[in-house]
Amino acid sequence: MENISSKGVALVTGADGGMGRIHVRELSRAGYEVIMACIDAAAAEPVRESVLGETGGCIHLMQVDLGNLGDIVRFAGEVRSRFPALHILLNNAGVLPSKSRASADGVEYTMAVNYLGHFTLTHLLHPIMVQGTRIVSMISIAYSIGKITPDLFAPKSQRKYNRFTAYGSSKLALYYFMLDAAEAWRDEGIRFNVSDPNIVSTGIIRLDNVVLDKLCDWFFRPFINTPEQGAATMLTAALDPEYRDVTGKIFKNRRVVEHKKRFQNNLEQRKLLRDLSLKILQDNHIGI
Repeated sequence: MENISSKGVALVTGADGGMGRIHVRELSRAGYEVIMACIDAAAAEPVRESVLGETGGCIHLMQVDLGNLGDIVRFAGEVRSRFPALHILLNNAGVLPSKSRASADGVEYTMAVNYLGHFTLTHLLHPIMVQGTRIVSMISIAYSIGKITPDLFAPKSQRKYNRFTAYGSSKLALYYFMLDAAEAWRDEGIRFNVSDPNIVSTGIIRLDNVVLDKLCDWFFRPFINTPEQGAATMLTAALDPEYRDVTGKIFKNRRVVEHKKRFQNNLEQRKLLRDLSLKILQDNHIGI
């Protein structure tokens, strides 16, 4: 069992990415013992060492593939065995594949990593959450173009695949998950919100075209948020004492913003998403 720092334990998925490393650094500076959850531990180690050099904190690097349900079960079990309590969970990791692909479990890959992996991990870590635990999931302005349909998790042919629609649907699913869990876990003192960082200059913005990507670097990236600016909103939801009792909300530009009623009140889509998600977990013999 690991020793817990005075502030507690925080876990960040996608912790070696553009915003992820900012989240790790600021959580460490705030006095938290931080778990970096990354898909490739060897590739993430230089990030851990760099952050350690800045903060001198306690940072653990652990490997997990959010596109593999079996690996998530293994990882969550390891976290539960090493850490008796979890005080902050940042569901930060995300992908935006340019080509259609399926996860190890036969799920459309964007949905598998961005939503289903975090849905599963969050539930499996629920037993070590405590009064005052804060969960924040990273959504996007793209959630407004998302759709929850019966074939949501089915891999798409390349002809039918649209990366932005898939991405938007995965972020809408994270938003609906937050609404449901915030209600269900409110009485336990667990606070669950989502963060919209606006458009951020990270490695996820790639078109897989050398010319277009270069034009993007020259004429688009200078005018959008830096990783520091994008990370600030999620960190506000996770750390600011003003929001310690806030749950079930959207954070944008470092403050709470209004829900879009057409999504918040769409109970039919929320139920469909729950049913589809639980069916996949049941089929893979994962209990939550």
